[in-house]
Amino acid sequence: MYLKTSEVDFKTRVRQQVENPIMRKAVANAQERIGANRQKMVDELGHWEFWREHASEIRDHVLQNLDAYLYQLSEKVTRNGGTVYFAKTKEDATNYILQVAKAKNARKVVKAKSMVTEEIGMNHALQQAGVQVIETDLGEYILQLDQDPPSHVVVPAIHKDRHQIRRVLNEQLGYDGPETPEAMTLFIRQKIRQDFLSAEIGVTGCNFAVAETGSVCLVTNEGNARMCTTLPKTHIAVMGMERIVPTFEEVDVLITMLARSAVGARLTGYNTWLTGPREADNVDGPEEFHLVIVDNGRSAVLGSEFKDVLRCIRCGACMNTCPAYRHIGGHGYGSIYPGPIGAVISPLIGGYKDFKDLPYACSICTACDTVCPVEIPLSKLILRHRRVIAEQNMTQKSEQRMIKMFTWANSHPGMWKVGMVAGARAAKWFIKGGKPMINVGAIAEWTQARDLPDADGESFRSWFKKHKAQEKNNG
Repeated sequence: MYLKTSEVDFKTRVRQQVENPIMRKAVANAQERIGANRQKMVDELGHWEFWREHASEIRDHVLQNLDAYLYQLSEKVTRNGGTVYFAKTKEDATNYILQVAKAKNARKVVKAKSMVTEEIGMNHALQQAGVQVIETDLGEYILQLDQDPPSHVVVPAIHKDRHQIRRVLNEQLGYDGPETPEAMTLFIRQKIRQDFLSAEIGVTGCNFAVAETGSVCLVTNEGNARMCTTLPKTHIAVMGMERIVPTFEEVDVLITMLARSAVGARLTGYNTWLTGPREADNVDGPEEFHLVIVDNGRSAVLGSEFKDVLRCIRCGACMNTCPAYRHIGGHGYGSIYPGPIGAVISPLIGGYKDFKDLPYACSICTACDTVCPVEIPLSKLILRHRRVIAEQNMTQKSEQRMIKMFTWANSHPGMWKVGMVAGARAAKWFIKGGKPMINVGAIAEWTQARDLPDADGESFRSWFKKHKAQEKNNG
């Protein structure tokens, strides 16, 4: 399904998630825990706004010189013995990976957590060709067993509690142990150890690629990525074309921001740098290394008014602070990129047809703007999406007609005055107990979670005129 994770319409998805108490409790707890830890790390680092500005400048510099850095990276990877493939589309990317798998007669692929492989639908393409794909990230592994898409870019199974996870392990793998995280983790570790040893290909994402050396940087909290990159004879790294840094000096800054923003830690458990396949005198490491650099619409975004979103380092901080995400979770967005970043990037690389509703899953509270470690103005970009959607007449016809009627009345003062007086008088009998007597369509949806004030039948202009006259008489 590539970027899209659900065929259910947006309003139905939101309603289902709002009515899911387990998900809402799990997400709320995670937001509070990660948010508190993040703030401690921010305070400890000090001069946080300076660090944000510096990180933003690094990302902007890369985007402004992306062609040069892509060329430099490609040359270095090739010189190191690796193979680089530039994939214009998601189909190009999956076809290339499939060709490598066929050339190696691969029957099994072990995969570390990677959002870009989710974006291009790599698992589906390989499985359709008869290649088994094993997710080795703990959260992704559980979701794969349950045929459930990820709901967070850093914590994919954030929407599940331990009771649900034990149920999945019991039903799919016959697990009958306790539901403690330690016991379930040990069980999964023992299950997938043989997969690491028998897989022909290991696939990872790429947090940052260092143009100066041709190195791939992986930032993880589990050791599975290192198993994926060292045990199989072939390693394929898949990266979005914008995920480049000039040198290791910039990596240091961005990892500092990423770890603190994503999980509230100084550093993640594992920070791994890989530079090509193993050399002749090495024992460990893959015999072949392939770097797949994915465009999939990013070039178009780079030349648009939404280019700032390409600064994203996939930390998930915007999701961890978003009140909308807190209530509808990742699955409410119907995209593998949920939350504020998903509301911006999903319509750009997935199209408005499937994702035009996402910019409206936002209250424009701007909380995401203040926590983004690379200063992406997410709320402004969401508003730009709404403008584009309106200008291209993608909003509902009923909404378009109502806006036209409002615009016409608002441009005729006499009609506006008559409407306000009539509306104030009608509201006196129309609104009872905070709810309108007629609840249909958009009115019902809007008032379901709101109580309207009781009306007294007087418009604001009439009230103001009367009180102005009283002040004059009293003065």
